[in-house]
Amino acid sequence: MTVIDVYNLQAEKTSQMDINEGIFDVPIKEHVIHQVVVTQLNNKRSGSASTKSRSEIKASGKKLWRQKGTGRARVGAASSPTRRGGGVAFGPAPKKYYKKVSKKLKKAALQMVLTDKFKSDRLVVIEHFNLHEIKTRDFVQVMKNFEAKRALIITEEKNENLEKSSKNVPWTKVMGYQGLNVYDILNYDHLFLIQSAVAKIEEALIS
Repeated sequence: MTVIDVYNLQAEKTSQMDINEGIFDVPIKEHVIHQVVVTQLNNKRSGSASTKSRSEIKASGKKLWRQKGTGRARVGAASSPTRRGGGVAFGPAPKKYYKKVSKKLKKAALQMVLTDKFKSDRLVVIEHFNLHEIKTRDFVQVMKNFEAKRALIITEEKNENLEKSSKNVPWTKVMGYQGLNVYDILNYDHLFLIQSAVAKIEEALIS
């Protein structure tokens, strides 16, 4: 087992706890992390960009003017891409970007990014994050206590005061341990884990 310090909201060390080496001390393989992040971002894409080709344009099939004798160039259909209101040539069509990676690979990548945060001293375990009231100023003060910006905070259960107090702070994000993912961990400089959530994370990643 590996030992990590536990802090209170004043950034004071209050105790220590054991964390699983199989999660917070594993070899880091960048290609595995890259594969999972690319898959995660691809799966967020809607792929809904769409235009109508000339065959999908609702237009009359009547010839716009006669073939000869007008002094103008020959004319095709009104739905031609060269005409105003015509179809789009080679435009985008709906597309699925969804990719799959195995659960084993996802868990491995999560363990690697958690290891990276721990070894770079950007992982903070705190006893609790119970704010007395919904007040952004109190939340920001806690972040100042830890000198942390761009922080991801992981809770065990719903914490209304914390969620609403942090809502207007753009450089932080609060989520339950069930939503923990590779991209968000990498996207924020500091990772805060509520002490009670650590066991839940270990249980999910070991099983």
